[in-house]
Amino acid sequence: MEKKTRNWTRWLSWFTFAIAVILVYKTVDSIAQIMHWFTNLLSILAPFAAGILIAYILYIPCRKVETCYKTNKKIKFIAKKARPLSIFTIYVIALILLLILINFIIPPLIQSVVDLANNFSSYYETAVTKINELPEDSFWKTEVVTNIIQEVQNIDFKQVINVEALTQYAQGALSIASKIFDIFVAIVVSIYILNSRADIVAFLKRFAGAIFNKKAYRNLDKYFHSSNEIFFHFLSSQFLDAIVVSILTSIAMSLLGVKYAVLLGVMIGIFNLIPYVGAIIAVVIAALITLLTGGLAQAIWMLVVVTILQQIDANVINPKIVGNSLKISPILVILAVTLGGAYFGILGMFLAVPVIAIIKVLIEDFIDYRNKVNK
Repeated sequence: MEKKTRNWTRWLSWFTFAIAVILVYKTVDSIAQIMHWFTNLLSILAPFAAGILIAYILYIPCRKVETCYKTNKKIKFIAKKARPLSIFTIYVIALILLLILINFIIPPLIQSVVDLANNFSSYYETAVTKINELPEDSFWKTEVVTNIIQEVQNIDFKQVINVEALTQYAQGALSIASKIFDIFVAIVVSIYILNSRADIVAFLKRFAGAIFNKKAYRNLDKYFHSSNEIFFHFLSSQFLDAIVVSILTSIAMSLLGVKYAVLLGVMIGIFNLIPYVGAIIAVVIAALITLLTGGLAQAIWMLVVVTILQQIDANVINPKIVGNSLKISPILVILAVTLGGAYFGILGMFLAVPVIAIIKVLIEDFIDYRNKVNK
């Protein structure tokens, strides 16, 4: 009887292995169809993913506005309908900001980019002429600087950035925006999530509680909330800080008479989203453009003023906005930004700090736990 059972088990194992081989072969053979199906699925789910992202971005503002409405004791209707009114308020504010961005900020920036690209060759020729007039032992005539100048000369800025390309980009954006149904679905999904967030969170907690044991569930709940707070606090505060830096640097460079002041100010603000490294890169690019468009003296003054503003931001504005909640060593931040940029590009550089902050929390908790066990 045992021999028959062993034979049956062996044949069942071989049969299962054969089926697995056939399935793997069919999967590899039909990889193109599977990828096509998966791509279509992602395109179908894209509006839902966009709605979740919108809800995540607007969650903290909605929560704060809702708290303000709930504390209103004079008008009971507002306190009673605090959540839907907060969602409506935040969407109205977001729509107003979007209209301001589209109508008053983006057009001048595009015009500045086009003007810079069209006039870059003349700026470059002027700079080369001035460098040639310098003494032979000047720093600007060393081999390193000469090679850099030659590389810049080979870049066709009119081909990279021109009116036709910008028009094509705009048409592409309009074609994407023309998908009214997807936009509508994303907005509806985000409103539903914001309005029903308590029920959704309660369901997810019950679902997690049914899968994991009590200890694992408590740890999962703890790290989910801490990770969410780190991500949202960092991202929202960095965006706010970038807006403040953009405004301050644009005003300062405008007072100095720097050409493309708003464009350079916005660029410095955006690059400021990348800790430490971004600010240095942006200031160097802004200084080079100012050197080409306004001369050495204006570039030096711009460097001095922007450096002072960067120091004020680093020591006064940024700590007030971001706070010290992350408490990460600058060396660790630079390492994280370098690795994030090397493997995941600009997005990796931007998200490296909150990711390393979460990893730091996990490692510290593990060390504390091990030390407690080993006592």
